[in-house]
Amino acid sequence: MTFRAINNIFPSNQTDLLALVRGMEKRAKNRPRQPEQVLRTVELQLPLWGEEIRCMPNEILRSALFNARNRKQPRAYFKNEEIGIIGQSTRITYTGEELRQYDESVWLQLIHLARIAPIGSPIEFTAYSMVQALRLAKSKPNPGHIERLRESLQRMQATALTILSKRLGRAVSLSMIPKFEWQDEISGARLPKWRVFIAPELVDLFGNVHFTRLQWSQRLDLPSGLATWMHGYLASHRDPMPLKLTTLQLGSGCTTVTPRKFKQLVANALAELERVKFLADSKIDGKLVHFCRSKCSAR
Repeated sequence: MTFRAINNIFPSNQTDLLALVRGMEKRAKNRPRQPEQVLRTVELQLPLWGEEIRCMPNEILRSALFNARNRKQPRAYFKNEEIGIIGQSTRITYTGEELRQYDESVWLQLIHLARIAPIGSPIEFTAYSMVQALRLAKSKPNPGHIERLRESLQRMQATALTILSKRLGRAVSLSMIPKFEWQDEISGARLPKWRVFIAPELVDLFGNVHFTRLQWSQRLDLPSGLATWMHGYLASHRDPMPLKLTTLQLGSGCTTVTPRKFKQLVANALAELERVKFLADSKIDGKLVHFCRSKCSAR
């Protein structure tokens, strides 16, 4: 390009040049954003919610990823195992050690801490503060509680989770905790603050509205197991439809041997959910379970 051509494009007068630059800025702002630019912006951070709330993607709450089995049962190890889920539009496969409702409480708290920082930033906390948040210790730290927390975090670090959902239109794959630092590599001493990283793909699962807000105090007041699983599942529906006992057993991953025993477990869980005022009423009619949520617990 010749100097004469350049002069034809860029005015020599300073006032005219400033007007040209402002015009370019205005056109750039009015230009439609490309989808990938919008997506990149959304992926920076999780949605925000209040301190009394914990949130989880709906697909996970409606599945047996964090199952309701008795903690005394030995944990299984899954390799690309399809996880039970209530709903025909989602498929979940999982590799890793079996996860239960305690692990879900830990993950809920991690996501809660991650919501205030850009995804990819480390989440830092003391082991005792996490134990306190889970109400596992009321006074001084209990080494057993801290060890249980560490085991849960390491368990979720060694995982591969794939969720294929109709609303996503594709499969989303992630490690539940890509990185977890708790120990000094040289001395082997426990770090004053533990650091956890959350997978950026988690933002895709939350989307704008595809997650459920859980009342944290209600969950902590429930016995961990079928009651906490049902609390999450039912919270993901404003007006839960009646469910068969067999469907509840599939979704919760409960391995109770006899239908009669599982029916009793459901009855006990329903009583607990009414006690914390999450449910206004409920009943088991033959093989069908009916629910009525309290108005104060509606999403």
